[in-house]
Formats: sequence, structure tokens, C-alpha cells
Amino acid sequence: MTLAIFDLDNTLIADDSDYLWGQFLVDQGIVDRTIYEQINAQFYEDYKNGTLDMLAFLRFALKPLTEHPLDQLYVWREQFLAEIITPILLNAAKELVEKHRAQGDTLLVITATNRFITAPIVERYGIDNLIATTPELINGRYTGEIIGVPCFQSGKVTLLEEWLKQTDETLQGSYFYSDSFNDLPLLKLVDNPVAVDPDDKLRHFSETQEWKILSLRG
Repeated sequence: MTLAIFDLDNTLIADDSDYLWGQFLVDQGIVDRTIYEQINAQFYEDYKNGTLDMLAFLRFALKPLTEHPLDQLYVWREQFLAEIITPILLNAAKELVEKHRAQGDTLLVITATNRFITAPIVERYGIDNLIATTPELINGRYTGEIIGVPCFQSGKVTLLEEWLKQTDETLQGSYFYSDSFNDLPLLKLVDNPVAVDPDDKLRHFSETQEWKILSLRG
């Protein structure tokens, strides 16, 4: 069996779920629009520019999870999934996932976006394995801290290596599909790196390396 690894945001879905969750909180009046919207947008620009301070972003992004009980968070998340995420699921991405499944490959999503947001999205693609930034949950409340390292840039490699030690999987013949040059550490590690609707930096790098470039946007 071959390991087929997928990024989530702007790869399997047609936008960034972390950013969209923040905008959802703003639109629902759960957070202060005048402050939160501007900061959320700036962090997203930093991410696209490769200058994101991930720990600072996580302190910002996870804070709303600490301020509400789990039951209420789950209600908001279901609304977010129905109204915001379902319309940006990609049929071509589902077909790609099913192609690997039919080949008997092991399917894995690895994403910087936290597990609270991403776990139910990944379930919609029928993928059982998820490596994501994991918010700390104690006595039924999120603390605002994370468990382990952020699943971002080289952190994706670290967490993947830990996962490989816990499973019978290897990177022999492996694939990784991603849109972002932030994922270069992992793209360089697999046998079959694939740039999916890549940002300009990843497109340029992929062309110089003669990596496959793919669009799932139709």
C-alpha cells in the first residue's frame, strides 16, 4: 500500500477553513467585528506571504474556543459546516481521494488548521486518518493551548514522522498534494509531490523541479 497525503485548505476544499471559521465567528456576532476581522485578515495575509507567526496566530484563533461550552461550540460548528464548508467541497478532490482508495492506498490529511475545525471536514471525504494542530481540552473546556507542536511547515514533517512510527506505513511511493509553498518541507520528503492549484511561489518551485501540477477547481 502507498500513503496518499492531502493538505486540506485550498487543496481538498476551495478556500481556507481556518480563515473562514474566523469570519463565521465575526458574522455571527460571536466575536467583536471591529477587532477580530482585521486581525484575522492580517494573519491570513501573513500565511500567504510566508511570514506567519504560528504561535501568535494560535493564541488568537483558539481563544474563542475557550470562552464557550463545548455544546455551544458544536452547534456553531455544524452551522459553519452546513453554510460555509459544504459549498466549497470539491468534486474533483473527492474523485482523487476515491482513486487512491480504489488503489488500496492509505489516505491521510495533514493540515495546519486545528482539529476542532478540520475533523468533521475530513470525515466528509471519508478519510479516517488526520494529523492536525490539536487544541488542548481539559475537563470539557478548551484551554487555548495546543498539544505537541503546530502542524505547520516543518511541524508537519515532525508530526508525520511520529505518526509513521505508530503505524506500519512508510513513505515509499508516497504522494503529497498541497497548494502552498509553506508545505515545501513535506513536499520535498515524499516520492510524489503534487502541487494542487498552487500559489505563485509553489508553482514556480514546482516548475523548476518538474513536479506535477494539478487543478481540482474544474
